[in-house]
Amino acid sequence: MKNIQLSRIQWISLVALRMIIGWHFLYEGVAKLLKGNWSAYGFLMESKWIFADLFRWMAGQPALLEVVNAANIWGLILIGLGLMLGAFTRLAAAGGILLIALYYLCNPPFVGLFYSIPAEGNYIFINKNIVELAALVVLLLIPTQQMAGVDRILAKLLKKSPRNPAS
Repeated sequence: MKNIQLSRIQWISLVALRMIIGWHFLYEGVAKLLKGNWSAYGFLMESKWIFADLFRWMAGQPALLEVVNAANIWGLILIGLGLMLGAFTRLAAAGGILLIALYYLCNPPFVGLFYSIPAEGNYIFINKNIVELAALVVLLLIPTQQMAGVDRILAKLLKKSPRNPAS
């Protein structure tokens, strides 16, 4: 299973998918950073379902909310950069999966749950968060960094290192 046999266009498509998702994360993080006063408060307070009490409690703790805001902004930026550049690709994909899972758990698109923030569409269980999460799972499992990215360059450099007896 180590050598995944994909055509060149399949690899290019997967790398493009990685970069597109990376751009989305990076853009969201930078937009929140540049806004200056962005806060997750409203999103957390809108929480419904099984973890609603926890998310609302987080929103009600000013010091914790600052940490949540910073972690969200910088998480988005670092995940985005990692995916776009192919640097620490699997770590970036795993971080993206975790972040999107938290978004989903905070405000799932379930029938019977109503939010004051308008939804982008009509969903039952699957929304854009689940679609992007599923794509990140694919990127976590298929090593696109072998095709293009900083990880590929680092792997080549480490193979040529005199300290590596396998070279």
